[in-house]
Formats: sequence, structure tokens, C-alpha cells
Amino acid sequence: MGETLSQLGSREDENKSILPHDPASGSNTTIYASNGSSKSFSSCVPCQRAAGASFVTCPTCQGSGEIPRELEKQLVALIPYGDQRLKPRRTTLFVFLAVLICLVTSSLIIFFLFPRSIAAQPAGLNSSNVAFDKTDVHINLTSILNISNSNYYPITVTQLTIEVLHLSLVVGQVSNSLLLHIGPLASEQMFYAVANRIQDENTRKICTWLKIKVHHVLLHIQGTLTYTCLSHSEQLVFQSYEYVDCRENKSVPHLLVPHPP
Repeated sequence: MGETLSQLGSREDENKSILPHDPASGSNTTIYASNGSSKSFSSCVPCQRAAGASFVTCPTCQGSGEIPRELEKQLVALIPYGDQRLKPRRTTLFVFLAVLICLVTSSLIIFFLFPRSIAAQPAGLNSSNVAFDKTDVHINLTSILNISNSNYYPITVTQLTIEVLHLSLVVGQVSNSLLLHIGPLASEQMFYAVANRIQDENTRKICTWLKIKVHHVLLHIQGTLTYTCLSHSEQLVFQSYEYVDCRENKSVPHLLVPHPP
């Protein structure tokens, strides 16, 4: 009998509100039972309304209580451990897609930015003009140079240096500053002129002796092409050998070589 009275007394104590009862706000206090038990308790006690203060509905009181509006952003939401929002979904798929996108992007960057060859191919003479003085042979040459860009980015030709040799001696040289733009996978054809002076008595006799039917002089042309691409400068060396008809006052135009494909 004593144990029964003790249990009833404890239940009555549990049913009592922890906070003192306020008659002015008793109608707004919510009492509800917790899950899995028959115990009831006070979920919240409404705040006293101050003059001019703003209040919002308290979400933890099931809409039956109020809190000051300035404390609304300080509420902390508790999510159950078994909530689906805490369980990652399709993580493997997302990781695979991220790795695949990185690999494809890197491969494309390497493919398009990988440096390829720049070709400078001499295409022969366009014209030549020959003149003589008492001891020398003067030959003015106009030659053709084909430049091909095999890269997927443009290049800019900035300088062309030409040196002409005859019998291992330099007979003419020229250096031109250029600004020639060549697009990706494109080619351009350019002309350059060199004034040569051959100071060789035997060569002069070959060019002026009428009994000789062939008046050809072999010239060795060496060139250096400077170009810029991707913010750095590079040089390309080329050379060619040309036979020039050195008869007096002969201007020999040659057929133009078409652009390389």
C-alpha cells in the first residue's frame, strides 16, 4: 500500500511544470506526451510580450509558443541519426564523374597545347637581277619562303635573318623585322630580297664570257626564322641551294610555288 502511494506521488510530481505557473500566460503553455511513454511535460513557456517587441512562432513548440524575432536565427535544428539526409547517395557515381571530367579536360588541354613542328620551306627564286662593275658581280635575289603552322594555336613571325654564301664566303646578308600572324593549322608564303656582291674574278669570267653557254652561279642560302607562340620565342633554321643565271642585266621571274596544303 505504501509503495502504491509513493508511485502515485512521483507521477504527480512529474506532471507538475518545472517552471512556476504564470496565470497571465497559462493559456499559451503547451503540454504534450513524449514518444514511447505516458509522461507529459511543458515543452516551452512563452516569453512575456514587451511593448513594441516583435515575436515569431516557435517551431519547437509545435506552433503554440513564441520567441523574440531577434533570436530566430539562433535556433538549432536537431536531425535524427537515421534521417535519410545524413546518408550519402550516389557518392561513387559522383566521384567517378568528377575523375572522368578531370581526365577528359586534362587530355584535351594536352592535345591542343602540345607543341608541334613549325616548317619553313624555301620555295626557290622569284626573280634575280644581275649587274657587273670592273671587278665584282652584283646579284639581287628575291626568294620565296613557305611557313606552315601545325599547331592548334596561332604563331607570330617576328624576324627573318638571311645569309647568302658563295664558295664558302658570305656575299650577302639581310635581317628583317616582321609581324606576320599565322593561324592554327595554316600556312603563309612570304618574299624576301637579298643584295649579293661576289668578289671573285673566276666567277665574273664565267658570267661574262660569251663562249660559255651556261652562266650559272651556285649560291648557298641560310636563314633563321624567329617566331613567338604561347608567350615564348623560338628560332627555326633552314637552308637551300640555288643556281642563279648570272648573265648581264637578266631578270628572270620564276613561277610561284603554291601554298603547302
